[in-house]
Amino acid sequence: MTKILDDQQQTAQTWFQQMRDDICAEFEAIETEAGSEARFDYIPWDRENPDGSPGGGGVQGLMKGKIFEKVGVNISTVDGTFSEEFRAQINGAAEDPRFFATGISLVAHMANPHVPNVHMNTRFLCTTKRWFGGGADLNPALPYDEDTEAFHARFRSACAPHNPEYYPRFKKWADDYFYIPHRKVHRGVGGIFYDHLELDKESDFDRHFAFTQDVGRAFLDIFPQLVRKRMATEWSAEDKQQQLEWRGRYAEFNLVYDRGTTFGLKTGGNVDAILMSLPPEAKWV
Repeated sequence: MTKILDDQQQTAQTWFQQMRDDICAEFEAIETEAGSEARFDYIPWDRENPDGSPGGGGVQGLMKGKIFEKVGVNISTVDGTFSEEFRAQINGAAEDPRFFATGISLVAHMANPHVPNVHMNTRFLCTTKRWFGGGADLNPALPYDEDTEAFHARFRSACAPHNPEYYPRFKKWADDYFYIPHRKVHRGVGGIFYDHLELDKESDFDRHFAFTQDVGRAFLDIFPQLVRKRMATEWSAEDKQQQLEWRGRYAEFNLVYDRGTTFGLKTGGNVDAILMSLPPEAKWV
């Protein structure tokens, strides 16, 4: 039996689906420009709660092409009950462990070491509280200062109309979060990360949803620009080696520290969709 969504849940889910369609169309257009016929494969999956009841599901979108060595763009809408060990870690779930979550999650691993990898996700969660979260961060193996500046500038402009404190606050949050303590290095060159934009009053949904939409639009604007700028750059064996070693660091972060990976696994999500963030190839020295 399909869960009936309320207006807020349905509105958020519809947006994440539209964002997926727009992003995938743009990435496929880049492949076409490069002379590739690569397209996304869409793999639906269903989730079952521990008691056997339906728990929602999602669609894994995966493409392997000439420019995008491996890119996953996933959407999901799930509901159920947090385990006793996990509920205390989730906002608003300690007393009532029931939850609903819908969102989009994207990771792109690029073939050319000069083209930056990227991560983006936005989500809407409901427990006894409701909130939006998400962000985007750039992960180049071979950083270019001008690309980093352009990426940050675009998200600064996305934040500015909503709250002048958003960009510095969410940039710091990304810097703090996307850090690999055992390596003492950041995963990339940052971006923005936010969570717990809560709905304390009715008008907060429209306000926080509008911001989350602008985060998605900013990503769809700036990242394809950076890809097109770098995708024809020639690279050396040394460049590729640096990329593969950097991917190892990326994998370490996602498997050891990433909260999204933990959330997906702890709530019985699709393992292949959850681990689509891992690179297709990596090296450790």
